[in-house]
Amino acid sequence: MAERFENGVPADRLTGVAWRKASYSGSVGNCVEVAPLASGEIAMRNSRFPTGPALVYTRAEMAAFLAGAKDGEFDDVLQ
Repeated sequence: MAERFENGVPADRLTGVAWRKASYSGSVGNCVEVAPLASGEIAMRNSRFPTGPALVYTRAEMAAFLAGAKDGEFDDVLQ
C-alpha cells in the first residue's frame, strides 16, 4: 500500500515523484508545482522552495479546484 502523506509534509520527503509546473510560469520561478502520488493524491509545492512544505489533496479536491479556476471563480484574488 502507498504511503499516506499529511499536509505540510517536507516536499523532499516525497521521493520518486515527478514534479511539474505550468508552461505559464515565469523564468524567476513564480509558480507552484504539482506531482501525482502513488496513493492517488496530488501534492503541490511552491517552486521557489522545493524542499519546503507540500500540500496534499485528494483527486476530488483538486478536480473541484481546477473546475472553479477554469470557470474564473478565483479571478478576483488577482485584482
